[in-house]
Amino acid sequence: MKYDFTSIIERKGKDAIAVDYPPFKGAVVQEGFDAIPMWVADMNFATVPTVMEAMKERLEHPTFGYFAPRKEYFDSIIKWQETRHNVTGLTKECIGYENGVLGGLMSAVNALCSAGDKILVHAPTYIGFTRALTGGGYQLVHSYLKKDENGVWRMDYEDMEEKLKKEHIHMAVFCSPHNPCGRVWERWEIEKAMELYKKYDVYVVSDEIWSDIILTGHEHIPTQMVSEDARNRTIALYAPSKTFNLAGLIGSYHIIYNAYLRDRVDKEAELSHYNSMNLLSMYALIGAYKSEGYEWVDELCQVLTENVDYACDFIWKNFEGVSVSKPQGTYMLLLDCTEWCEKHGKTLDELLKAGAAVGVMWQDGRPFHSPCGIRVNLALPKSRVEDAMRRLKEYVF
Repeated sequence: MKYDFTSIIERKGKDAIAVDYPPFKGAVVQEGFDAIPMWVADMNFATVPTVMEAMKERLEHPTFGYFAPRKEYFDSIIKWQETRHNVTGLTKECIGYENGVLGGLMSAVNALCSAGDKILVHAPTYIGFTRALTGGGYQLVHSYLKKDENGVWRMDYEDMEEKLKKEHIHMAVFCSPHNPCGRVWERWEIEKAMELYKKYDVYVVSDEIWSDIILTGHEHIPTQMVSEDARNRTIALYAPSKTFNLAGLIGSYHIIYNAYLRDRVDKEAELSHYNSMNLLSMYALIGAYKSEGYEWVDELCQVLTENVDYACDFIWKNFEGVSVSKPQGTYMLLLDCTEWCEKHGKTLDELLKAGAAVGVMWQDGRPFHSPCGIRVNLALPKSRVEDAMRRLKEYVF
């Protein structure tokens, strides 16, 4: 490979919550073990070098005053979306800056909803959605994903329709690819969901921050591309942060084709006078979306596919009573430990602490509406994934 995905980077003292903070209260590593960060969704890989190069070049100039986004910023996004996701008809006017995907979510919801409104989300649910929306005074209505006969997570369209109709819902949050389940939705699945949202006059915020992290054999279909109606009722949210591990720099963007929605969301985002781009995050995006970034992401997805294949096969063979559906995108696993806990008379808290004791710093799945779930990050060198699986087999399961 051209880029390095095997070196173990020392991140202690470098402002990374993944290594400087425990994933939950009581997560204590026993003597003789080192901590393997496998919880918060960031990667233990060095970002593509062109990110650093673009920022360093800008740092050579000594002024950092008020600025406007460069044409190159918008051109980079348009080219990236066209090349990676076959997006057509995207123009500068449709792209808006967001401090983060959750900030974009709240701008969209606040622009189109009233306090106390009910919003449809799929469960298991990304913890950020829950915190942001409930904190903003909205009520979440969960439609649980179901596993089919092959263990693949699917939307329950009958349940979705029943809740949209019964609860008079006019706003939905769609996660594509899905976090924390890792589903990369097929075109027909998105089309069917969007037909329901059209039928009940539901606006859609589509979180597509994971859209670049697609495992081998799968393809991301942008929600706005499945129909003209979907294009006009959807507010899509993207960022280079998840793809290139740039969350600490802050910087996301929305794509909104419908001028009415765009004007309302832009106005809401501007009210706080806080949603403004950081100069260096602009250059980080430009650097990430250079030709080297395309190559880097291709290699990253290959590495993550190998990690996911290895981890899932290991779990299926060695962790009796633990079920996992192999993700098709993202680098997160969602383990269901219900059967194991019942068989061994253990609580999920006890299991979580047992893993942490041997250095496997994994994440409690309950805040994601997975009652006996554990979330595991596989975005680290394969040697560390292998070490973690070995420890879990020998000391925990």
